[in-house]
Amino acid sequence: MIGTLFGLIFVFLLTLRLGIWEKDETGDRGDPAFHALTGEDREIWMNIFQQDQKIGYVHRQIFKTLEGYKILESVFMQINSMGMVQDIRFKTEGNLHHDWTLSSFDFELLSSLFRFKAKGILKEKALSLFITSASGSEQKITLPLKKGIHLSTGILEALNFEGLEPGNSRVFYVFDPMTTAERPVKVMLLTEETILVMGRQERVKKVSVDVMGAPQFAWIGKDGAVLREEGSLGIRLEQVTRDEALQKIALLPGTDLAEFASIPANKVIDDVEQLNELKLRLEGIDVRDLSLNGGRQFFKDKVLTIRKELASNLPPPSTQKVSEEIKVSLEPTPFIQSDHPEIQAKAREIVSPDDSGVTKANQLMKWVNENVQKRPVLSVPNALEILHNRVGDCNEHAVLLAALCRASGIPAQVEAGLVYQKGRFYYHAWNALYLGQWITADSVMGQLPADVTHIRFVRGTERQIDLVRMIGRLKIEIVNDSK
Repeated sequence: MIGTLFGLIFVFLLTLRLGIWEKDETGDRGDPAFHALTGEDREIWMNIFQQDQKIGYVHRQIFKTLEGYKILESVFMQINSMGMVQDIRFKTEGNLHHDWTLSSFDFELLSSLFRFKAKGILKEKALSLFITSASGSEQKITLPLKKGIHLSTGILEALNFEGLEPGNSRVFYVFDPMTTAERPVKVMLLTEETILVMGRQERVKKVSVDVMGAPQFAWIGKDGAVLREEGSLGIRLEQVTRDEALQKIALLPGTDLAEFASIPANKVIDDVEQLNELKLRLEGIDVRDLSLNGGRQFFKDKVLTIRKELASNLPPPSTQKVSEEIKVSLEPTPFIQSDHPEIQAKAREIVSPDDSGVTKANQLMKWVNENVQKRPVLSVPNALEILHNRVGDCNEHAVLLAALCRASGIPAQVEAGLVYQKGRFYYHAWNALYLGQWITADSVMGQLPADVTHIRFVRGTERQIDLVRMIGRLKIEIVNDSK
């Protein structure tokens, strides 16, 4: 789970650096006063650190072209997740008109097992998004936009802070191509200070970038270049020379992202599958907009109560007056392709139309558990790709099970939050299936229903990135566990 979160937040911040943005809170858009870029080309190399361990580098280039501007960014990282080190690469190219409006962009993510490629073309008030799988098949999504999207040189590099005083801020609405959603981003000028950059003293402006409640920080040089960044998961970027950036990486123990982001428990829980109820006190986070209440969860006065569902004697699913939430949970999405012939054929192979909903759910959950190799991956979960590759962590299992269930007529959603393992709570994803009522299923652990240590914070793959704001802040106290 944490690998996927890392990928999502890094990709989102890439779009922020490229600056796919709309109107700010003042209503200004495309105002030349916001652009600090000169007519000169620019090239920057940065090292990426997790804590004080180098894990990769960034190479950014900005060119003036006949059509306007071209922005290139290449990222290479070595990520340790669950004890497995993987290489991951991001490549982004943005093309701009002379007035800074977006013409097109290409994005590619490459890891040891998966590939994600997206291309966007903006015409008038519609964004055509093309997603290419590793097998070469292309999927087109047309996204109507209420406001005109711009692609500047990046909010951080394009904003001109000359007119801002410390404490002043602007709010932008940024389009996130990974979740096809718009999100507010608050940029605030904090202070001016002097920092050491490549052996020289630089006078800089320090700014905060509030992304979904998770603060990022950047230090901007006098020419508008980003010289340093700090963000979630202990990640830090610093400007260096090309030779320093390309030096070999040697990961040390203690850089495991999953372990770094996990939360220690105040007591050991034995036989979690035997528990019928768990009570937890949650501290340190803003719980607004989280899915803490509903179904098997009840939240009041900072205490979350989770009760285990019963898989037996479920009411039959209603075929009339089905709520909109349930109807949506049967529809295909760009990454849960339940209408694809291969997904549907596999579902028919596993279950029979005459099987009950509970029987179908158990058979599909068991098939995913037994046929998808449990291995951490760093990519964007895609049901069709997972069906081909048969490997992945909790996100891959949950996305594939959701697609197979929807193809079999079972409304399904992906839930995400935390799960207890060996004295700690780790970020995790699983499913909620509608079988007359919503019931949890974890195909990684082979559980239907899932045990009560599965703590739901969000429902829906598009909301997983919201979990980033909890990392390093959330504290959990086990109040009571009972069988």
